[in-house]
Amino acid sequence: MTFIVTDNCIKCKHTDCVEVCPVDCFYEGPNFLVIDPDECIDCALCEPECPVEAIFSEDELPENQKVFIELNADLAGKWPNITEKKEAMVDAEKWDGVPDKLQYLEK
Repeated sequence: MTFIVTDNCIKCKHTDCVEVCPVDCFYEGPNFLVIDPDECIDCALCEPECPVEAIFSEDELPENQKVFIELNADLAGKWPNITEKKEAMVDAEKWDGVPDKLQYLEK
């Protein structure tokens, strides 16, 4: 199993999770983070650190978020690795909890 970054990260992109990851398996896009499933060691440290609750264990992933399994794997191979915490997006609070944000994902 691996952990998956889901819809609520889009346009928020908090990086608290990155700071606690012992294997540096996060990758950063313009307005979203992903986890490389081949690098994730299932330590579960990232999940409670996400202030917008956008990270799930693959076996606890809500049905409507399953598309993010493949998306995380695909984008991790394209985006640069991120290993240090950065400021969240300027309007992150406005976007927290907005449903169906996949349409706003910038690749």
